[in-house]
Amino acid sequence: MSAVRRVMALASTTLPTRSGLSLWCPSSPSLARRFRARFSPIGSRIASRGLVTASFANENREFVIVGGGNAAGYAARTFVENGMADGRLCIVTKEAYAPYERPALTKAYLFPPEKKPARLPGFHTCVGGGGERQTPDWYKEKGIEVIYEDPVTGANFEKQTLTTDTGKQLKYGSLIIATGCTASRFPDKIGGSLPGVHYIREVADADSLIASLGKAKKVVIVGGGYIGMEVAAAAVAWNLDTTIVFPEDQLLQRLFTPSLAQKYEELYRQNGVKFVKGASINNLEAGSDGRVSAVKLADGSTIEADTVVIGIGAKPAIGPFETLAMNKSIGGIQVDGLFRTSTPGIFAIGDVAAFPLKIYDRMTRVEHVDHARRSAQHCVKSLLTAHTDTYDYLPYFYSRVFEYEGSPRKVWWQFFGDNVGETVEVGNFDPKIATFWIESGRLKGVLVESGSPEEFQLLPKLARSQPLVDKAKLAGASSVEEALEIAQVALQS
Repeated sequence: MSAVRRVMALASTTLPTRSGLSLWCPSSPSLARRFRARFSPIGSRIASRGLVTASFANENREFVIVGGGNAAGYAARTFVENGMADGRLCIVTKEAYAPYERPALTKAYLFPPEKKPARLPGFHTCVGGGGERQTPDWYKEKGIEVIYEDPVTGANFEKQTLTTDTGKQLKYGSLIIATGCTASRFPDKIGGSLPGVHYIREVADADSLIASLGKAKKVVIVGGGYIGMEVAAAAVAWNLDTTIVFPEDQLLQRLFTPSLAQKYEELYRQNGVKFVKGASINNLEAGSDGRVSAVKLADGSTIEADTVVIGIGAKPAIGPFETLAMNKSIGGIQVDGLFRTSTPGIFAIGDVAAFPLKIYDRMTRVEHVDHARRSAQHCVKSLLTAHTDTYDYLPYFYSRVFEYEGSPRKVWWQFFGDNVGETVEVGNFDPKIATFWIESGRLKGVLVESGSPEEFQLLPKLARSQPLVDKAKLAGASSVEEALEIAQVALQS
């Protein structure tokens, strides 16, 4: 057989993967190196004759992860744990940094310099999940190829190729989409892109906001969800005039009961934060210097501001993958309990995935770091091993505010389960409070603020088991500790 025929035969040899697809390139790093060393000159001559038209920028083509957030970092760790990363895994990200724990950006990252703000490399994945800090050197040491600052802009699923913003062509055998979300923005026509207007999704966004906070006097935060709450708490640390504006009649309406929201609003007022509730934004106004100077409300009133932070939610970053099967009701890429899309060999994890929530028998999409971590690990285990258990996620939510040095009260609360049914509130809020959700006599969800480690460990057990509880007995508890003890007894019965 001639040398040309040998290289063509090798190029057409397929290597099977668990996804049912095949890879045109050698999966062994050493074999790949021998292949390139032996046949590169011949390949060049073939290409010059027009027989080969594609060259690929990624050497590691067996597994490709698109996205560089939490999910990508935890997926990479799982590949390493299964011995399938070295020379096989490529990560493509639009960011300049290795994957990091994104929640820090609206918490400790925003603290002023004298209050010990968080900074990279301190919060690279997987420190948030109790794992090793995965710095850029970690990826190099593990043989993981990372392409930085070059987002994927195109995809050809038939040819199993991706195109990046700079025009690179990437090949994959199995593809994991971990693109997360993008922040919902105000339109430009109402001032959404004025200097001094900020959105937070990435380190660069947080850096820009910090630069503004260092010179700001009056900050307006649009949105009464957890982003608004966290940013407002951080702004207090800068001793700034801070106002939160939102259309609902209470903070964090999707989770807090009216009674609980009222208590947190009072805590924020004690820290100097003002609220404008039930308000709609007409536009953001610019001053003579072109920067934002005021927020104009629909009723015609204005709130002065030299810095505005928009925290009105996020939307899945579908990008070039919009031709995959989507879930139109909740958004995101439709996947099954193993995070497989309907296109063989393609998976979606984290914020962008619409997945079956097994415990409540419904489809959902979760924008939370806990799900990003767990979905990444479950997906990769399913891809690489005989693991076939359906993802069984328990909804979880937490926040930490006023944690900086000198704060009179640091707040950390956790919620597990489903906030449906009737509620029972126990405790005096300071120093501790709990809310229990009960439906048809069963405990469906529980939120505790300022709990002990042992109490927080009990919450997921309660939410998953959904024990029958005596609502009247729970409501009669004199303290959070007593209420949790009643719930724990119900769990054991």
